[in-house]
Amino acid sequence: MSIPLPRNRAIADRFGDTPPPLADAASGARMPVPGLVWAFRIDAAGVAQPLPQEAPFVFEPDGWYWLHFNLADSRAQLWLSELVLPPPARALLQSKDTYQQLHSVDGCVYGVIADLMRDIADATEDTGFLRFVMAERLLITGRYQALCAVETARRALERGLRVDHCAALFEVIVHNVADAMESITDNVGETLDRIEDKLLSEDTDDLRQGLGRLRRTCVRLHRHLSGLRVVLHRFDRDGGADLPPSLRPHAGKLAQRLDGLDRTVTEMRERSRLLQEELHLQIEEQGNNSLRVLSVLTALLLPPTLVTGMFGMNLHGLPFSEGGGGFGWAILIMLLSSFVAYVVMKRFGLIR
Repeated sequence: MSIPLPRNRAIADRFGDTPPPLADAASGARMPVPGLVWAFRIDAAGVAQPLPQEAPFVFEPDGWYWLHFNLADSRAQLWLSELVLPPPARALLQSKDTYQQLHSVDGCVYGVIADLMRDIADATEDTGFLRFVMAERLLITGRYQALCAVETARRALERGLRVDHCAALFEVIVHNVADAMESITDNVGETLDRIEDKLLSEDTDDLRQGLGRLRRTCVRLHRHLSGLRVVLHRFDRDGGADLPPSLRPHAGKLAQRLDGLDRTVTEMRERSRLLQEELHLQIEEQGNNSLRVLSVLTALLLPPTLVTGMFGMNLHGLPFSEGGGGFGWAILIMLLSSFVAYVVMKRFGLIR
């Protein structure tokens, strides 16, 4: 399927089925594509040539193109709305749907896949979504936040990576998604090892927050990996049979890789849950020990408190009130009462 934007007959005659993305209807002057983050032209040998973002460009008769858009730019949304696309593909490309999906219609493949968001330095653990429409000579991708997989694919193309067709570039992007999530998974595994070592050494300071964050990361990764691999398995089984090779990615192989990664994430999620339960048991045991010590101290101090209260009564006839050694006797009675309480609790097994 070609994706033309015929603005007038002269432009269509000049550029064939793939005229410039934007052209003035009256003069035919070419204009830059708004909201374009980057663009590549890939020739028949699979060599990618980056195209300037601000300068106008046209679709050449040979080769194919990758256009990546910032969908948060309203001008890009307007430009995309003028493309000749199947209505479902155009609607999904411009939507904010966060449900992973992969469809084919009229020789066009389109969908939404999850990817990790990135900041200036590196990938984050937050998830964004990449929307794409793929035709034989054009791959359009869009995002609302900066994503890792497409950025890695862009750098690979600039370093000389060769891709023969749109489906091959889509496979590179999915592999980059798996690589980014695998890197996060490796970091989670190393952190779980350190937490387990601390847990076994009973150094449980600040472990609850760390385990909770790791478990939340595992849950997010599992959710997105599971959704993506189900989508790929379904596409491999039901969709794409009538598509040309340039639009038919090896969805089965991609899904197999995600299956193994998802199993690893699931194991880490279960491991983090078990460590969290063990940590809660240790904290509960420490709390019980503290309560036991407090109860024993309270029981040992109750008899001396009773003796102190008796000798503190302002009444006539109190023992030792007339002699000079009353204070010493009172101290001795308090100590004896604590000792008797200790012996009684020890006999009944209240003190181990």
